[in-house]
Amino acid sequence: MVVFSSISKRFCNQALNDPKPYLLPSGLQLQSIRTLLLQSASESVKVHRHSDADYGIIQINMDRPEAKNALGKDMLRGLLNSFEAISTDPTANVLMICSSVSRVFCAGADLKERLTMNVSEVRATVNSLRSTFSFLEALQIPTIAVIEGAALGGGLEMALSCDLRICGEDAKLALPETGLAVIPGAGGTQRLPRLVGKSIAKELIFTGRKISARDALPIGLINYYVPAGEAYSKALEVARDINQKGPVAIRMAKRAINEGLEVNMASALGVEEDCYEQTLHTNDRLEGLAAFAEKRKPLYKGK
Repeated sequence: MVVFSSISKRFCNQALNDPKPYLLPSGLQLQSIRTLLLQSASESVKVHRHSDADYGIIQINMDRPEAKNALGKDMLRGLLNSFEAISTDPTANVLMICSSVSRVFCAGADLKERLTMNVSEVRATVNSLRSTFSFLEALQIPTIAVIEGAALGGGLEMALSCDLRICGEDAKLALPETGLAVIPGAGGTQRLPRLVGKSIAKELIFTGRKISARDALPIGLINYYVPAGEAYSKALEVARDINQKGPVAIRMAKRAINEGLEVNMASALGVEEDCYEQTLHTNDRLEGLAAFAEKRKPLYKGK
């Protein structure tokens, strides 16, 4: 796993204190993993590396029960540190974001903390939330939000920044910010309509109403809902399936989809061509063909 370098922490602190939206430089390189411990700067964010057959699956657990995983500065710093380290981990194939707190994924912004802030501090905090979730969205590996219970406000915005969302049937999802006379400010007004369409997104944001997992599935807000308490098992099943595929291919598929949706079809096909080209020169591609011919499971190494 990864230990965070001092330069990593410096950039994270800047992201939390700079009133302008902040993204880490693309060239930032942190110390690589394998023998070091992955740690965050927050006691409320725990990172676990799966081992043996599940090696390559990384799990983040939010653990702030007294505040229902509300996104205070400390937790936000821990999340950003963790995302940053995972982004430079060549052995990470899938990320699961979970909660250790019963019946809640994340309650959203820390409103008690927010009450102590002036306008400039609120702006800086919201900008930090936005840039942190954009960093999460930009990770090259697939990300899965594992939701049991409430995912509200910034908690849902974090889940929207993931590639997949898997819920227990008791999950409740909402962007209630208009009830506090503000709007979703960490990507909710942009990511929600891209998933569910403009009209449904407007209704959910205008009213702030909570939506159940059962109702969230048919509108495309989530990928699966399962019996309460089984979201983690389903997410791990999906993560294991992804983890068995060619790592370079998975990264390139994610890039092709994400970048292609932002441009016209001709340009998008060019993105696809470039991403396919990246897979042509890998040992994994040859291993896949050999495994098919020999009727065995491939052993991909991400090279």
